[in-house]
Amino acid sequence: MDIIDIKTYMQSIGREARAASRLVAKAETGAKNRALTQMAMAIKRDEQRLLDANAGDVENAKARGLEPAMIDRLSLTPKSIASMAEGLLQIAALADPVGEISDLNYRPSGIQVGKMRVPLGVVGIIYEARPNVTADAAGLCLKAGNAAILRGGSEAIRSNQAIAACVKEGLKAAGLPETAIQVIETTDRAAVGELVTMKEFVDVIVPRGGKGLIERISNEARVPVIKHLDGVCHVYIDQGADLEKAIRIADNAKTQRYGTCNTMETLLVHEEIAGEVLPPLCKIYHDKGVELRGDAAARAIVPTMSEAKEEDWYTEYLAPILSVRVVSGVDHAIEHIAVYGSQHTDSIITEDYSHARRFLREVDSSSVMVNASTRFSDGFEYGLGAEIGISTDKIHARGPVGLEGLTSQKFIVLGDGHIRQ
Repeated sequence: MDIIDIKTYMQSIGREARAASRLVAKAETGAKNRALTQMAMAIKRDEQRLLDANAGDVENAKARGLEPAMIDRLSLTPKSIASMAEGLLQIAALADPVGEISDLNYRPSGIQVGKMRVPLGVVGIIYEARPNVTADAAGLCLKAGNAAILRGGSEAIRSNQAIAACVKEGLKAAGLPETAIQVIETTDRAAVGELVTMKEFVDVIVPRGGKGLIERISNEARVPVIKHLDGVCHVYIDQGADLEKAIRIADNAKTQRYGTCNTMETLLVHEEIAGEVLPPLCKIYHDKGVELRGDAAARAIVPTMSEAKEEDWYTEYLAPILSVRVVSGVDHAIEHIAVYGSQHTDSIITEDYSHARRFLREVDSSSVMVNASTRFSDGFEYGLGAEIGISTDKIHARGPVGLEGLTSQKFIVLGDGHIRQ
């Protein structure tokens, strides 16, 4: 498909999405929920077909020499397929935000002024090696009354098309336009360039993938972008921590899964308890094959660590590598996060109430936690049913973006012949 054909193809998809968005915006909740339920049933029924399609993608990815973290995100299992279906059912069970009226008050003039929650319109999703995003994005965009144009990475084309067939089946069964959720069929990168500049058809872009992809989208887009660039997440073990909790949480935050944006990349430990907590914790990391890179104080306690360089504190490894720093207290920890963090997810482990409150108030991240693993920061765990992505921006949506983040609000005014004096 040449450049002219791609432009024509994308313009056609955009027109269809815009037309479908008007129909989905006024669709009844019951119809949207029927579509979501039918999508989930189709995904469960077609488990083997999805696994077979995914096996072809994984085999091709390995032949191309893709990174292990990328292959991990690409791979589907019976468990992850069941999770996709469950996510759709959870979305169906959530309250429909569309049309919700809030803050309705009488003004001195006699009019009533309030806000109504409304869909964004057409949402473009661009993602790499994450076939589950096809189902998550379809479900969330639909429930929030939006049409969606999905462009998955070339490495997941078979998986995405197989899931897309289940999505279309659900839409058709509920009497909704199949063009409400469209998966771009070409793997040509020029399609992305078209998608992010189609202001007349697309209202917002959500990129999900590596930093390179998101930077490219942010630089080229002519429509608003909901994004995060890095997941440099921290766990700070305070001097007031319960050591058993601290070790369990710090282990989970790093080793439960390496290739995710909410995995801990830097461990901060208070100097007063570093000698107690680092040796047993680092033994766990060592036994699990995690490479440790520490500052001088950390290496004095655990000499097998290699030396952390300045760039390590900024690095999202997405791999079994961890930076470790010993800090003088909560002020030092908050300062470190302010300098090196990516405003994604940061956690404090402490039994000190005042330190916990300070950390929650002063750490400027989209998710801030007390005594919990950073791995919890995603839409499914937050009860959003699923997520369209995580935003570290401060305008419109922040943190895991679920149904509310895929809607906006408009002012509504109720009068009865009122005129302005």
